[in-house]
Amino acid sequence: MSSETVHKDKIMTEPVDMDVAKVEEGQNYAAVDKQSERSYGRLSCSSETRLLSAAFSIPGMFVVESFMNITKIAELTELPARCISSTQSIGHSNLGNAKTDKLDEDLHFKGNEYSLLILLFYIPFGLCDLPLNLLTKLWSGRVMLPTLMVTWGSLALVQCAAKNFGGLLAIRLLLGVCEAGFFAGVVFYLTLFYTRGELGFRLAIFFGSALLAAAFSGLISYGVFRIKDHAVKGWMWLFIIEGGLTVIVGTVAFFWLPSAAEHAWFLTGTEKAAARARSLRDGSRCVGSEFSLKQAFGTWRGWRFAGWCVIAFTYPVAFSTTSNFLPQIVQRLGYSTVKTNLWTVAPNAVGFVVLLTVAKSSDYFRERTYHIIFSLCLSLTGMIILASIDVLGNKGVAYFACFLMAAGSYIPSVLVHSWHNNNNLEENSRSATTGLLVGLGNLAGILSAATFRVEYAPGYRPTLIATSCCNVACIGFTLAMGVWMKRQNARRDAELGVVIRAGDVDTSSLVDGEKSPNWRFF
Repeated sequence: MSSETVHKDKIMTEPVDMDVAKVEEGQNYAAVDKQSERSYGRLSCSSETRLLSAAFSIPGMFVVESFMNITKIAELTELPARCISSTQSIGHSNLGNAKTDKLDEDLHFKGNEYSLLILLFYIPFGLCDLPLNLLTKLWSGRVMLPTLMVTWGSLALVQCAAKNFGGLLAIRLLLGVCEAGFFAGVVFYLTLFYTRGELGFRLAIFFGSALLAAAFSGLISYGVFRIKDHAVKGWMWLFIIEGGLTVIVGTVAFFWLPSAAEHAWFLTGTEKAAARARSLRDGSRCVGSEFSLKQAFGTWRGWRFAGWCVIAFTYPVAFSTTSNFLPQIVQRLGYSTVKTNLWTVAPNAVGFVVLLTVAKSSDYFRERTYHIIFSLCLSLTGMIILASIDVLGNKGVAYFACFLMAAGSYIPSVLVHSWHNNNNLEENSRSATTGLLVGLGNLAGILSAATFRVEYAPGYRPTLIATSCCNVACIGFTLAMGVWMKRQNARRDAELGVVIRAGDVDTSSLVDGEKSPNWRFF
């Protein structure tokens, strides 16, 4: 045994007995970290990973790290997150449901004012994502997410008091500000809890709750619109019920959500240490880094950053078309208001199942490119069918196309943002980049709203053609990005003479990021 090996073993084992015992007693991980600093000076993130790895290898002291109580984290963290996602999605889809109950007639809309209402909402909804996500990094998701939720829930409820287009527009603009930053905040928040190989499916569970909520919104609308009350219209009850539900869930989230896994009130000291080790092994270069604007914008350069921006702007157009206008697309098949809302349930339910399946496959194979392209092709096929046929003469085929749109249009929201975060190991940079890219995606909703005009009814072919073109562009850029990453990985393998996959090397050891010889793109 070399002297170097002996020295390494000594460094690895001597403090572990002492530190593990402290963690075993349930003390916060910070106590372990401070004790380690006293013994050896300030630990680097890679040294911290090795220390924790050694701790987890001691028989009888810890469960194997990979079998750490991740179920507890998943259940106790994602439960409120799912509820939050559900209420936000309900808020997005309820305007379309409300229109089927003649909201536009009651508020005396003229011409394309409904499309204008949706279009203008996306301006603050897109522009405010970046600053709000930086605040999420600064103040933590525990503070920002419930605050945003309670605020937008209150505004969503107040929509029932609108008397005309101007009043509803003012409320919707404020609603756009409050809802902005929420999805980006949740994406960044979940990167603090899950490894790169888990993030896609975990985001899918969160985002899938939104699909179920959209279906649930259709069921609520189906029931509410059967209420015959001349004083309070059905669409008013819809805003009251769904806005009030959002406020309740947001209030509970204030007391439930932890700021990060290592500070979770429902984890023991052992589990907090394990959660930190997981992030350092396959997630972040350093955990809990201080807020830094310089680090936040450090990766905003090069052709790949521009490519991410194009992908982020083009894929959400299909999502916006599906989520905002699915009730109108179904309604043009000739069904009544009640049946239209009921018939929007099934496409969203199928979309939920497909989303979870594709995301699970993507995580399992640690592959994003072709899973994203597959989903884009699904929604593209649905839009081509709807644009090509006489929907009134082929109702069954048209309804099947709605299933394809719902099945494919939601998946990129999960996998695209998992993908760019998988290849970004710095927390400040992740918060800024996620905020920007989600904001660009929200601004893309303007294109969907601008092309969905009343004069295009009932075929809406210009809308479907424009959305299809965005899908094609996104497919091209996604393929180019994925092929380039695979070639870079192959070149690096050839230079080292060994095949390495993303995840084979601790992320905390990649101190030089992409310049590290062991770096591999995910």
